[in-house]
Amino acid sequence: MAYRINHIHLKAPDPRKTAEWYARAFGFKIVSDDVRVFGDRFLRCQSEDGGMMVNISAARTGETLGPGDASAHHGLEHFGFDSQDIEADIARLEALGARLLEGPIQVPNGPRIAFLRAPDDVRVELVEPRRAGISGGCC
Repeated sequence: MAYRINHIHLKAPDPRKTAEWYARAFGFKIVSDDVRVFGDRFLRCQSEDGGMMVNISAARTGETLGPGDASAHHGLEHFGFDSQDIEADIARLEALGARLLEGPIQVPNGPRIAFLRAPDDVRVELVEPRRAGISGGCC
């Protein structure tokens, strides 16, 4: 059996506010907003292309969550978004409250990348494909 990623799940103190940020930032569609049997508010979002589900929920009843961490770390560290114009996307996301952490960086013979801190201290990456005629040479 081939495995496919079913979803990404983010925890947030205000799941609706976070979901609305991703809707503005990346065109997510909020497909449901419920309170689950666990006592947490739970939103399901779908990427603009329909290819990925992103769940966003608050803490469950009685659950205490640790802080987010947008720095590089072990475990699930970030998720990435394709970009056709990395500088424009950085500026647009910063206007929505994201903070540039690193980049843009030209990966030798590869894409340009940048990392940002999104709401709730989530680390996201922008990936701009390598353009024809551009040679690697950074970092």
